[in-house]
Amino acid sequence: YWRFLHGVRDSVLGLLGPLTSADLMESSGEGLKVAYQGFPGAYSEAAAKKAYPNCQTVPCEHFDTAFQAVQNWIVDRAVLPLENTLGGSIHRNYDLLLRHELHIVGEVRLAVRHCLLANRGVKIGNLRNVISHPQALAQCEHTLTELGIEHRQAVDDTAGAAKLVAEQMLQDTGAVASSLAAELYGLDILAENIQDEKVNVTRFMMLAREPIIPRVDKPFKTSIVFSLEEGPGQLFKALAVFALREINLTKIESRPHKKRPFRVADDAFSTRVKYFDYLFYVDLEASMADPKTQNALRNLEEFATFLRVLGSYPTDVSEA
Repeated sequence: YWRFLHGVRDSVLGLLGPLTSADLMESSGEGLKVAYQGFPGAYSEAAAKKAYPNCQTVPCEHFDTAFQAVQNWIVDRAVLPLENTLGGSIHRNYDLLLRHELHIVGEVRLAVRHCLLANRGVKIGNLRNVISHPQALAQCEHTLTELGIEHRQAVDDTAGAAKLVAEQMLQDTGAVASSLAAELYGLDILAENIQDEKVNVTRFMMLAREPIIPRVDKPFKTSIVFSLEEGPGQLFKALAVFALREINLTKIESRPHKKRPFRVADDAFSTRVKYFDYLFYVDLEASMADPKTQNALRNLEEFATFLRVLGSYPTDVSEA
């Protein structure tokens, strides 16, 4: 199929490149530096360790910093969240995927088990406030209310919240974070598994400067982003290129097109109206090594105004 692959337009495929030394490293991640967003003890660090068990993890203050760290050769990989079963999509990372020339080379799912942490000797009844990442607070909203903690304060990171509580020796404020964060920062665990729904899983993407070579001998996903001309049935037409080839879609996410935020059209009353213009992020249950996937994208490119393959990578089939 390589001859066929090379015949497909670069703008669609852009996925094949020479092997690099990083490709030859063990899947355990030995020797890899892997960036994540947050402080040590963050769930993202746990995801990085699950993706590359023997890697050296590198904390980054912001998502953008982690992207830049890979792009500037400071680290080899980044592991960043894309979506959560309770909180939904992490839209910032969808936007950053388009801004940076990195490739998704894998995915990893992590079960998130939130804990209520506080300084030694502090009891739940002493707490008047709790701090954590906004998504963590949202995921524990009902449980925190039941525990009588009404005031919540959002910070950038769960582990950062634990670090702040410990460093400032706060007596009336707790943190929602991981059990590892409790261990790292010397805090007590007052309650475990406090998320409102017991099944709470975050899907992370693994990013690299170079793509991996897609295969057909194991389950693969392919992530793409595209935009369309204005008009009735355009999205239906786009999705049909996959349905007609029996390619399953596992996710579709629309985001406003930042470089072209509006399109102007006439409505039924001949009034000039501004509408949002959108980018569509789609995950396919397919490999770019499969000719039917290549044919689908070549078909889509015929009428899409923009199309980019973000990565073709193995599906995470492990337990979260």
